[in-house]
Amino acid sequence: MTDDIAHTELIAVLVAITREQPRVMTVRQGYALPSGPFETEHRSLQMGLRAWVQAETAHPVGYLEQLYTFADRDRHAQGERIISISYLGLVRENQATVEQAGWCGWYDYLPWEDHRGGVPEILGPLSDGLHGWAHQAASAGTREQRLRRIAFAFGLNGERWNEDLTLQRYELLYEAGLVREAGRGDEGNGLHMFADHRRILATAIARLRGKIKYRPVIFELMPESFTLLQLQRSIEALAGLRLHKQNFRRLVEQQDLVEETGESDSETGGRPAKLFRFRYSIVEERALSERHLAGAKLPVSRIDRG
Repeated sequence: MTDDIAHTELIAVLVAITREQPRVMTVRQGYALPSGPFETEHRSLQMGLRAWVQAETAHPVGYLEQLYTFADRDRHAQGERIISISYLGLVRENQATVEQAGWCGWYDYLPWEDHRGGVPEILGPLSDGLHGWAHQAASAGTREQRLRRIAFAFGLNGERWNEDLTLQRYELLYEAGLVREAGRGDEGNGLHMFADHRRILATAIARLRGKIKYRPVIFELMPESFTLLQLQRSIEALAGLRLHKQNFRRLVEQQDLVEETGESDSETGGRPAKLFRFRYSIVEERALSERHLAGAKLPVSRIDRG
């Protein structure tokens, strides 16, 4: 084993929402995220990433932002030291045309994160496993610290479930040996991925869940026109929570982010619903001021838990 850095890797978390489900582009039949080494012919990190996404998936990439740089020594089981620079991309799903590339639901990898239908059943056995791990601690102090971390991250013992703590929850499960990537986790605790790609996915989910609260990036994932219910369901898909319908509509309208197209959707199964579009001019004006953009949040935190 060597301490030398083998290479710098670029890795993409491409997210789309399809039929009210958040999806992530994967390769190797769902086992990995699109990635490849940063090479001398790449003019920039982003250009390199786009080249690898094109080569591995043939999927167009629009909105892109740097996510995080992963450089932990134990990231790869074979002991190779690799620095991964990850990016979050927001796209509209196209059919993959490259063999072994395809879309997967992100809750297939982290099923404990989807609370739209109430507390997921998997949290019961996960909680048991986490508490068993906590009580295996070598000292009373460590045991109490672990129990506090579990309660805070998973919304137990009177703590509120915080949808933004996706990465903290995955890290706890890894530390407790409850995911396959830790070398001894249960196969039933979500689909596993190569190396720490599931950890990178959890990082992207946490970033996006936080970001939709203060920047209207949700519209990068929406079609050109949509109903307010489709917009609400898309935000709920990302947050993994249900929103209060009337509060949601009032806040969206108050913030003036959408405008009517003058058309209706007659395929809703009932009364035709008005179609809206994103008001790009409003966002361009707000882009001149971070203070204005901070006020353009969508009401993810206003959750209807009933």
